[in-house]
Amino acid sequence: MNHAYANNVYKNNQITTAPKKKLLIMLYDGAIKNCKLAEMALESKDYETVNTNLKKAQDIINEFMVTLNFETGGDIAKNLYQLYEYMNFKLVRANIDKNPEGIIEVKNYLQELRDTWAQI
Repeated sequence: MNHAYANNVYKNNQITTAPKKKLLIMLYDGAIKNCKLAEMALESKDYETVNTNLKKAQDIINEFMVTLNFETGGDIAKNLYQLYEYMNFKLVRANIDKNPEGIIEVKNYLQELRDTWAQI
């Protein structure tokens, strides 16, 4: 068994056995990481990498949107949905305009949400 395969199996087991709260934090970490990578790639004008990482962050944000429970979440779920929708829009605009401000703004929102979940 090669090292890369063993590493993938380990990561997969971490995800499939993680409690929901830890999985949520891992997703936030992934979205934040992808925003940081996009920001760095933008500085070096590597637009393909910018696009790839912003799309990954958007995929995670979209996952947050579709998994919200509006019945039990009420106004909190509605507000989160609107925030996620705004973050998604900002990442699309940042990707089109090649503007780091939108990426930074979204990254900061994601970090705040991640920290909030970590404290709960």
